[in-house]
Amino acid sequence: MNVYEMKTIGQRIAGNPYVGRGIIIGCSDDAKKAVTAYFIMGRSENSRNRVFVEQGKDLMIKPFDESKVEDPSLIIYYPIRVNGDKLIVTNGDQTDTVNDFLNQGGTFEEALRTREFEPDGPNWTPRISGMIDFGGADSFTYKMSILKSSDPDGTACSRYFFEYPALTGVGHFIHTYVTDGSPIPTFLGEPERISIPSDIDEFTEDIWNNLNQDNKVSLYVRYYDMFTDTVENRLINKHELED
Repeated sequence: MNVYEMKTIGQRIAGNPYVGRGIIIGCSDDAKKAVTAYFIMGRSENSRNRVFVEQGKDLMIKPFDESKVEDPSLIIYYPIRVNGDKLIVTNGDQTDTVNDFLNQGGTFEEALRTREFEPDGPNWTPRISGMIDFGGADSFTYKMSILKSSDPDGTACSRYFFEYPALTGVGHFIHTYVTDGSPIPTFLGEPERISIPSDIDEFTEDIWNNLNQDNKVSLYVRYYDMFTDTVENRLINKHELED
């Protein structure tokens, strides 16, 4: 495996029926924008019954049809929160854990050492997380993490942390699953390198159009221009497209 191999996000996900939930962080190829993307997929009616909703600078997931909610504990959360000069993105309520630790002077890593993978055996869905740190400069660094079961029985948790500088046109992509299966195989290895275009619509379409048509649910993309201090977002909910 070549850890420096560069592909588009479309090339990474095309033809894969189920990569689960995915986080992308990186720097656009014009070196101006910090890029974040988060998407969710679902196989069950409960998992598919969701939409993204913006709340100020944050992003929330809520039920599309509240009458059909079976178990809200693992599907309703804030995937994105902004905390000062940091942006947190995760696939679960560990967003709030990281946010709370930062407010108390703690760190990304300290927060996630208090959490484990999701209690949904036999899949034991990993918790994936990322954080951008702008540090008051016209550049940034970012971190990613995955917490996953150490064995098939979910008896222990392995925690992996990755830290990256912003490199022009380079992003990293981490997702919960390799592909569909029973149980679903957990993501392996380091976050995958992808190219990041400067055009938000090009990037958004490359993600959405290459996610599996049956299983994709929602996508959110955020481009923050570090030089003009402006934010551009794209939000797609499959339920709203079908209405």
